[in-house]
Amino acid sequence: MEISPDRLESAVISRLMWRLMPFLFLLYIVAYLDRINVSFAVLQMRGELGLSDRAYGRAAGMFFAGYFFFQLPSNLVLEKFGVRRWISGLMITWGVISCLMIFIRGPISFYGMRFLLGAAEAGFFPGMILYMKRWFPANARARAVAWFMMANPIAGLVGSPVSGALLGISGKGLSGWQWMFLMEGIPAILLGAAVFWALADNPSEAGWLKGQERAWLLERLALEQDAESSLRKENLWRVLISPRIWMLSMVYFGVPTTMYGVTLWLPSVIRSLSGLSYFMTGLVSTLPFLATAIVMVLVGMHSDRTGERRWHTAVPAFVGAGVLGLAGYGGSAVLVVACIGLGMACAESMVGPFWAMATLRMTGLSAAAGIAVINSVANLGGYFGPDIIGFFRKASGGFRGGLLAIGATLALSGGIALIVGRQPKADRADDLV
Repeated sequence: MEISPDRLESAVISRLMWRLMPFLFLLYIVAYLDRINVSFAVLQMRGELGLSDRAYGRAAGMFFAGYFFFQLPSNLVLEKFGVRRWISGLMITWGVISCLMIFIRGPISFYGMRFLLGAAEAGFFPGMILYMKRWFPANARARAVAWFMMANPIAGLVGSPVSGALLGISGKGLSGWQWMFLMEGIPAILLGAAVFWALADNPSEAGWLKGQERAWLLERLALEQDAESSLRKENLWRVLISPRIWMLSMVYFGVPTTMYGVTLWLPSVIRSLSGLSYFMTGLVSTLPFLATAIVMVLVGMHSDRTGERRWHTAVPAFVGAGVLGLAGYGGSAVLVVACIGLGMACAESMVGPFWAMATLRMTGLSAAAGIAVINSVANLGGYFGPDIIGFFRKASGGFRGGLLAIGATLALSGGIALIVGRQPKADRADDLV
């Protein structure tokens, strides 16, 4: 029986959402938890290993140095060998590295292990963005990315109390922070092994897509790819020097600066202001992540419904900058945590509309390279955010200077989004990247 185009589109998008997103979502929860659980580990590591606030800030950010140097090569290998094999290998590798964090003995080994973890995870996120581009039509992509990115706050929501509780474990010659790294690294290894058989590289290989649904999706994606490919093909070097790619990188820089600057210091902020136990600190830490999960999905859905990307990226940046500034001057734990939570929610809600805007005119090798360049350069914000808070905390003993610096960075991202997100003149080859 022939199905109307509108009903067919709705059915296909719904099937993609239910069949792909739960598993991709789970993968990203594990990835995000393995990169942020250090925020709880340091509550014990600081005293046991004699780490200063500046050393912790630098180690927390060192993840993104490895991320930066290895992301483009990793994403190009993914383009060549396919999602299943490469993502599977990456997850197993970073799971093993996460487990080996139990051997950290001081600042140097701390820096080294965080660098290796970042190098191993470098290809995962841009690979997932590229993967969703190959499955979801353009008008559903911001929604898909928003649901995928909701794994970030959910990882914090679930992982914070779990990490706090694991700090209370000791025995077999291991401290609580060592048990935490060991037990939270194992899921990445197991899921990495599952990726190989659970994911298809593209819709044509998916046995669960049949008949009209498969034909419609392949036709829609082919039409979109043809439209994107109608502009002049560019080489890798042209992607690397593209002004648009670098401006997009500057827009996205504010997101990891905020997310990791705040997230990797959040337990320390809460514990210093309230004096709560490890487990209660974990419970309170869930509140900003809960707000983030709600806001980012609402913004992504509204962006898809209206088709507007630029203001959906810029407005959250401006609001987030304002509330982080307010958090810097907050005098109570309740106000500070509330403002930090809203700031996180605003920064994370930029992600869906941003990637829909950024990948709109990318195709083929340029998509793999462009996504990797944007994500690797921008994620240096993940180094800058935690380190700048550590710098100001060492200088003044508080969090105000760091929060103000992060807020200013987020405001700058919003301003650049309004510039780079303007629609270019039609059919200009130079506008592809």
